Amino acid sequence: MHPNQKTRVAARAPRRIAAVAAGGLTLAIALAACGPSITSGEPGDPEAASADRLQAPAEDSPQGEITIWDRSGDLFNVFDAVIDDFNEVYPDVVVHHEAVDIDAKLQNTLITGTDVPDGVFLDDAKVAGFSDYLWDLSDVLEPYTADIAPQKIDVNSLDGAIHGVPFDLDPGLLFYNEKALTEAGVDATQIETYDDLLAAARAYQDARPGSAPIHLEQSAFLGQLQLEMYAGQLGTSIADENGELRLDSDEYRQVLGWLDTVNQEGLGTRAEYLSPSDVGALESGDQVFYPWAIWFSFAPEQQLTETSGDWRAMPLPAWEDGGARSGAMGGSSFVLPKDGENADLAWLFYEFLMFHEDGYRAVWGANDTYPNGLATSIPAYAPAADPADPLFGPVEGLGGQDLWTTAVEAGEEIPGGVPAPTWWTGAVDYLGTNVQRMYDGDLTPDEVIERSTADIQTNLVDRQ
Repeated sequence: MHPNQKTRVAARAPRRIAAVAAGGLTLAIALAACGPSITSGEPGDPEAASADRLQAPAEDSPQGEITIWDRSGDLFNVFDAVIDDFNEVYPDVVVHHEAVDIDAKLQNTLITGTDVPDGVFLDDAKVAGFSDYLWDLSDVLEPYTADIAPQKIDVNSLDGAIHGVPFDLDPGLLFYNEKALTEAGVDATQIETYDDLLAAARAYQDARPGSAPIHLEQSAFLGQLQLEMYAGQLGTSIADENGELRLDSDEYRQVLGWLDTVNQEGLGTRAEYLSPSDVGALESGDQVFYPWAIWFSFAPEQQLTETSGDWRAMPLPAWEDGGARSGAMGGSSFVLPKDGENADLAWLFYEFLMFHEDGYRAVWGANDTYPNGLATSIPAYAPAADPADPLFGPVEGLGGQDLWTTAVEAGEEIPGGVPAPTWWTGAVDYLGTNVQRMYDGDLTPDEVIERSTADIQTNLVDRQ
């Protein structure tokens, strides 16, 4: 998820949830692959590769046309501007770059097999739900896999196959209003654990009565995404590597218990991400702590006009001394449908974007869309995420902070993960909604776990 989506996410979330939840339940229909022809056998052997494994073009100078789907907005413009650079390397590959409502079109397009694109930009949480229709990219990614953030490989993998070319790494960070906290006598840099964050919030509220310092997400979809960020710090997630539920755990009780404490003590501003009520609390100084993905940096850069420059970012608190100081929240990858006519050529495009220095510098470096560079994520590819070689500059909305180094170091702390289950987005109707009921005072943390586990198992897992 990226800035062009942020301000509209609250209004769009219910439609997105319904569409993708339905998709997670109906994607059992597999289509015959009709993309580039390959044979069967061992990985990496062009003469004996699995029929589901994509192979790169054998020609020195491949030619053809590809259709690439992206969402409209800032990232579409960024990727579009890189096409000329790509064509300097592959002059005979014509790229048709289309802005598409992917949530609305992709499922039916894959089911019918009509006008299927060669490559698609897709949220990581949705990749597994479409895996039957996608190429296994294990062979083409093999030269790069060791240098890709493990969490991104894990979330794109299912049954031994890798179905996405990792794009961004979205490390969680603690954004905080340094000016407001300093005026209240609170030193945010001393926060190392979530208990420390509670103590700092209480101290701020004592100095500023009526404030609610910590953000509590009111969108069920984003609330579940944030919950998974917290749980990821503890090395767990909603499902294990086999897609089996594991909500009923001490880790989820710890996270939900902490969120419940924030809510019960009145320490949280409950609002949808960057909705008017959220922005108002941020601008007024009533809300000064925002544990969120790196893409919150968009807010002080472009939306928080009154407090822009007052904000800073630091690693997330740890759940225990010495614990991980970051977790992944969101993220996207590129997938290649089997029914795309030239998926092998689309692979060359994504390979250039993510693993070729000219490509990733064009994506994250200064460009017409982001004159200072794309500071809402970092590359998932380690050679591109070099702490000593920043691709984007200091962020003025964060007081000129070197966000690159902070984010890269946080990214290195993200524990490995597991594939997102095919039913992840459908679970929002249960887990995401029950977290909101907890904030309403209708459920305890234990009841959130108990009811969500029962409903997800019955309505999603058992129906696969």
